[in-house]
Amino acid sequence: MKLEIITPDKTIYNGDAELVQLPGIDGSFEILNNHAPMISALKKGEIKVKKSTGDEFFEINGGVIEVLKNKILILAE
Repeated sequence: MKLEIITPDKTIYNGDAELVQLPGIDGSFEILNNHAPMISALKKGEIKVKKSTGDEFFEINGGVIEVLKNKILILAE
């Protein structure tokens, strides 16, 4: 699936992901391939992006996630 993480200053990630783990307001959750469409708020924490070449981690201060048709868009602070 495609993942894009955008901050007010720049795009910090744009590429493929096998799994994305996120700090939701009500607790941590994961997005996998073919996930149902959703919009959710994020709290301060760490985003884990699992790729075939290894894992990447990004610190955020909150934000919003949209999942639609195997594309994930994260607007992060």
